[in-house]
Amino acid sequence: MLKHTQQLLSALDKGDQAVLVSVVKVLGSVPRDQGAWMAVLPHQLINTLGGGQLEFQAVQEAQELLLSATPLAEPLTKRYPLGPSLGQCCGGVVHLSFEVVDASHIPVLQARLKTHEPQLSLFGGGHVGRAIVELMQRLPWQVTWIDSRESIFPNEVGFNIHLEHSEPVQGAVASLAAQSHVLIMSFSHAEDLDVLQQCLLRQRQQGDLKSIGLIGSDTKWATFKSRLKQRGFTPEELGQVQCPIGLPGLNAKEPEVIAVSVVAKLLMNEEQSAQVSEEDFILRRGV
Repeated sequence: MLKHTQQLLSALDKGDQAVLVSVVKVLGSVPRDQGAWMAVLPHQLINTLGGGQLEFQAVQEAQELLLSATPLAEPLTKRYPLGPSLGQCCGGVVHLSFEVVDASHIPVLQARLKTHEPQLSLFGGGHVGRAIVELMQRLPWQVTWIDSRESIFPNEVGFNIHLEHSEPVQGAVASLAAQSHVLIMSFSHAEDLDVLQQCLLRQRQQGDLKSIGLIGSDTKWATFKSRLKQRGFTPEELGQVQCPIGLPGLNAKEPEVIAVSVVAKLLMNEEQSAQVSEEDFILRRGV
């Protein structure tokens, strides 16, 4: 379940009331697309609509509805031109829906707010892995974090981080979610090689991993390529692996800097994958 959705449903289940503010119609240049939402609670704001003054006014409207003595029987829709009246120059128009929700709305919201989020399978709980998780738990992604050492994981992680102890670690590859991005950075080069080999075998059989990234230098990758070629993998298959990982030209070695670089490249990989999928869909329809 998505992080923000889970936060909202958890708050409602505890007895809180919220105003769900949703983008129901857009025209022109706008901060968020149709379907985006945020929830305004008495002492908490979940998710965002963006847009500075747009969100500020939407929050004020929602807070007034929460304090109103007259219940809101049906959703209220308001039109917001993103022009001088809001102190903005986007030029677009956003229509927002306001509806008061409580625990009785949980079943409907579970289905309504559940949308697709990209998947990351991260092998390795070391310094770089931890730094990546710290970033990813703030992003709209689902992360499966895998290590052969059960004790390596922190006691608490974000809503979207799923911990998996696997011994041997490469045994987890078969059960990875389809269309996952994979990052390999275990504490052991031997484990890295085993995981990578299983990922390449899965690609050969199913072809359903979006990207495979291996932490390491050009020298490490040259060694791995030689060993994998001896095990029967073709240059085309090895060409699916990104090593080194991260953005080119950023050579700092601090775990936090590496994590920023790797996550940025991961976001680029997902966007490119989405574009390819859309182009393939258009071609198959003959549009």
